Amino acid sequence: MAGSTTAERGERQQRSSGPPPPVRRFGQRHVRRIIVSAVALVFLGSGAFWLLYGSDLVRVERVSVSGTRVLTPAQVRGAAEVPLGEQLISVDTETIEARLAKTLPRIDTVDVVRSWPDGIALKVTERTPVLLVHKGGKFIEVDDEGVRFATVSRAPKGVPALELAISRTGSTAASLRRFGEDRLVREAVRVAGALPASVAHATRSVKVRSYDDISLELTDGRTVDWGSSEKNAEKSRTLTALMKAEPGARHFDVGVPTAPASSGS
Repeated sequence: MAGSTTAERGERQQRSSGPPPPVRRFGQRHVRRIIVSAVALVFLGSGAFWLLYGSDLVRVERVSVSGTRVLTPAQVRGAAEVPLGEQLISVDTETIEARLAKTLPRIDTVDVVRSWPDGIALKVTERTPVLLVHKGGKFIEVDDEGVRFATVSRAPKGVPALELAISRTGSTAASLRRFGEDRLVREAVRVAGALPASVAHATRSVKVRSYDDISLELTDGRTVDWGSSEKNAEKSRTLTALMKAEPGARHFDVGVPTAPASSGS
C-alpha cells in the first residue's frame, strides 16, 4: 500500500510540473496577436495621416472645370480661388462653392469634388434664361425662378423679351399694389416656362399688364391672350390644339382654357 501511495504522489508531481494547459497557451498567443495587430494599426494610421496631411503626393496641383456654356473655365477657376499646393484633404469645398455662387451669379449649382491624388473638379450648372428685360441698351437675363442673374449686351437667340406694361394708375395699379413687380415678373416666368416647345421658340415677347393679363407676341406677328399663370399646363395643351385646328388664325385666347377662342386670318 505504501509503495502504491508513493507512485501516485510521483505521478501527481509529474503532472503538476509538466507543460501548461492548452487553454492557457492559447490565451497567451491571442494576447500576443492583439498586441501585434495594435502596433501594426498604429503604424498604418501614422502612415495614412502623414500621407494625407504631410506628403507632397496629395497636394492640389490641378483644377478642372466642366459644365460651362457661357462662362469660360478660366473665369470659374479664377473665381473659385482653389488654394494650389494645399493638402487635398484640407481644401474647404463648401467655402469654394459659396464663393462661386456669390461671385458668378450665372452659376445655378456647383459641386466641388476632390479628384485624388492631386486635383479639384468644379462641376458647374449654369442658369438658363427664359426671359430678357431690355434696359439701357442691354439685356438682363431672367431664369425660370425669376432670378435676374446677368446683364449682356446682345440678346441670346430664342429667348423672348419681358415687357412690363404695368401702369401705376388706372385698373392695373391695383394688381401692382397687391402683388408687386417682382411677383408679376415671376408670373411671366411661369408662363414662359409652360409654353409648348413650338410656341416657346416662336415667342418674341411676353407682356405683363397685370396678374391676370399676360399675353404673348410671336415672331410672325400672331398674338396669344394667356391670362394668369394659373392652369398653365391646361392652357398649353389647349393652345397647341387650337393652333392646329385654326392654322390661319392671327389671335388666340386661352385665358379660359375650357372655352378658347381664335380670330383673324
